Amino acid sequence: MEKVAFISIFDMLKIGVGPSSSHTLGPWRAAQRWIAALKQDHVFDKIKKIQIHLYGSLSLTGKGHATDIAAVLGLCGHDPVTINTLTIGEKIDFIKANSELHLDKGIIVPFHFEEDIVFHKHFLDFHPNGMMFKAVLTDNSTYESYFYSIGGGFVVKEEQENENQNLPQIKPFPFPIHYATELQNYCEKEQKDIAEIVLANERTLRSDDQIDAALASIWNVMLESMYLGCHTDGKLPGGLNVSRRAANMNKKLLAENFEQYQNKEQWLNTIRGTEVRFRQILQWVSCFAISVNEVNASLGRVVTAPTNGSSGTLPAVLMYYLCIENHQAGFEEIKKFLLVSGEIGSLFKKGATISAAMGGCQAEIGVSSAMAAGALCFLMGGSTAQVLMASEIAMEHHLGLTCDPVAGLVQVPCIERNAMGAIKAINAAEIAIESDASKAKISLDKVISTMWETAKDMSSRYKETSKGGLALQVMHTDC
Repeated sequence: MEKVAFISIFDMLKIGVGPSSSHTLGPWRAAQRWIAALKQDHVFDKIKKIQIHLYGSLSLTGKGHATDIAAVLGLCGHDPVTINTLTIGEKIDFIKANSELHLDKGIIVPFHFEEDIVFHKHFLDFHPNGMMFKAVLTDNSTYESYFYSIGGGFVVKEEQENENQNLPQIKPFPFPIHYATELQNYCEKEQKDIAEIVLANERTLRSDDQIDAALASIWNVMLESMYLGCHTDGKLPGGLNVSRRAANMNKKLLAENFEQYQNKEQWLNTIRGTEVRFRQILQWVSCFAISVNEVNASLGRVVTAPTNGSSGTLPAVLMYYLCIENHQAGFEEIKKFLLVSGEIGSLFKKGATISAAMGGCQAEIGVSSAMAAGALCFLMGGSTAQVLMASEIAMEHHLGLTCDPVAGLVQVPCIERNAMGAIKAINAAEIAIESDASKAKISLDKVISTMWETAKDMSSRYKETSKGGLALQVMHTDC
């Protein structure tokens, strides 16, 4: 029997800083882990020089994804969950101006931003997203470690046998799940729905109060990112001169009700009172998704779902349910949505990948759309089979989606893809809820397997390298 990875939904839904979970959050976490290792091996106080080496996809699109910035902030002891994102620019400017790092907010070492971050275009064998941290110690010996950012903020070391070893050693789940069929069998045998099965597994790791608090924090960041994105004008950083659109969309949709609120919760309730013809539904869902990804593109705080590049799809669909489908819905519905979506995401991580550098954008937007479709179907009263069918439908129509970001930025076509993924998720849920899922021709497990085979067949030019597709067709002069 194949070994089952015990992946928590909080591994799939992580709070972090944009624009990319694999290229920003992952390197940030790797830097923090390296600092911890230096301390554990009692060499932290002996450092006299540091270098960061980036390989493959981390090098090819690293500057556009702020990989260099993230790694440096991690070395300096800042955390992506708590850092004031508005201060990131000034912190980096200070390092560049003074040519020094305050490692873990402690010892000071010389550091030249343009020289000590080395970009290597070749790929390392283990994974496309490779990085190496190197320290020269006072006795002139070196201390170096290789890390790989495997998607969704997950990081592993080179010597690890497989990526699951990065997960903490925990008490086995009462319902270990590697395949969707196993999840369905548990639901039928235990007479429980998906959310109840997932919650039972999560209780192995946390108390009910801790679970609720963590889910509330995740939803708070999701809502905050939508609210911030819908109330921020201007252009996105990076040089493409992409104009923010969510704020203008929000203003037009609310019309005379615009700014008749003081905070994000009142904003949500104001939207509930607006007109929702079909066209307005499309506009609102797109607005929600785009708003999150505009925040993500600006080094703002978002929730990986399952990645930063796809962070707008899930909250957009949840917001659709709260604002349009069910005005009485509250935290219990939000909780169930996140539990179900997180579990569906984990199926893709265990059976395929959630890394665009491994599988193209089908691994990000495709997975996020599948997560959202299944969770929405669940809230709409779908059976377990219908929920899995909704997820399958959503992914089926993202198979082969390439990752070809223009200028290596998580902007074009990434931002709009979140809106399209959200609309597809809603459509997939509606189709599934009206279908006899027992007669489905394609199972979720088969589409996950197909996605992985497609990923392996896909040219590396379409795996977050900006070497093909739109990344070559669209030039800076076009923007």
